[in-house]
Formats: sequence, C-alpha cells, structure tokens
Amino acid sequence: MYNLFSLSLDFSLLSVIIRLFAAALMGGLIGSERGRHGRAAGLRTHILVCVGAAMTSLTGMYLNEALGFSGDVARISAQVISGIGFLGAGTILIRNSSVITGLTTAAGMWATAAIGVAVGYGFYSGAIVATLIGIFSVTVLSRLERKRKNNISVYVEVRDITEVEFILKILKTLDEALISYDIIPPKSGYSGNVGITCILNGEKHFKEIENSISSHGGVVIIASDINT
Repeated sequence: MYNLFSLSLDFSLLSVIIRLFAAALMGGLIGSERGRHGRAAGLRTHILVCVGAAMTSLTGMYLNEALGFSGDVARISAQVISGIGFLGAGTILIRNSSVITGLTTAAGMWATAAIGVAVGYGFYSGAIVATLIGIFSVTVLSRLERKRKNNISVYVEVRDITEVEFILKILKTLDEALISYDIIPPKSGYSGNVGITCILNGEKHFKEIENSISSHGGVVIIASDINT
C-alpha cells in the first residue's frame, strides 16, 4: 500500500491513472448526492468536472516535467476556478423572479473542480478532507437547514391540464403562503400529465394541500422538498 502511494506521488503513467481515478471517485461521491435529489448536475456531471479539472493540473505538470516547458504549471488549472462558474450558472434558476434555486449544486460543482485540481497535483490529503466536508455539507447540514427553513418546494402532478385550475385554487386559499408556482413537464414521464411546482411558506401548508387534494382522482403525485 505504501509503495502504491509513493508511486502515486511521482509523475508517471501509473500516477496519472491513479490521480484520474481518484478524481472520478471523489467527484462521484459528491455528485451521487446531487443526483439522488434529482438535480440537473448529478453523478456524471460532477465526475466529468472533477476529472477534467485534474487533467488540467496534470497537463501543466506534463508540459513542465516531460516536455521541459518553463513557466507557471498552475496557469492552466487556475482558469478552471473561474471558468467553472459558467457551467455552474446553468444550474441556477430564478422562478417567477422571486425564488432562486440551484445555488448548492453550483457551489458543489465549483468545489468539485477545486478538488480535481488538488488531486491532479497530488495533494491527496487536502482533496480527501475537502470531499468529506463537501459530503457532510450536502447531507447532514442540509437536514439541519431544512428544519430551519420556512420555504418549501411542493410538486403536484395531475392527469390532465384541466385539473391545474383546481390545484391552483387550493393554493390560492393559503393566502400569503404561496410565494410562486410554475407549470412544468411531468416528472413521471407519462404523456398527458402536467406537473406543478410551487414554493410555500411553511411545511404546515404542505400538509393542508396534501389533505385537500390527496383524495382527488386527478392527482398523481404530491411531494415536498427543499430547494438547494
């Protein structure tokens, strides 16, 4: 085990393979949690981001050590930190000009890229600690945050678009509880179904909705979640 670790610190073909697979593993650990919650950037995206970031570090080292190019070996990988912002921006959504979602996923991708850069340079201890902190943040801390948050996201799926008016009528009876809503394609994938996502002020209002519409024949799915 020690010999394998020593080899991973040298710049060789074996070291490159170890670092890229380590980057894929660490990126996958963070991405699996995001994918489990149905986020746009999930397992595959985080793996690609982490491996790509690691590759920029390895490329800089290759230019310096194998080809003898002089210059700053960190220059290529430094662009990842700023460039990943464009990819992360694609996961951030603004609903009805009032509710912003996807910030946690965007931040997770940025952190995953930084972890990939560290792995590429062979800074395994820092990358491992950062990965553990990242997983802790999106799992344990998200549960604590969920308890403190007043706003919740509710998803309702109905069998026909004519049922949408019925659902919105119930939502409007909650007065100030309804912050915003969107009509979206059905998550179930069934043709003809219509999805409704809304942001409510408080979990107690979700229970009111669930009690009011759960017995309605046109309702297929009722679920609540925190937008992060």
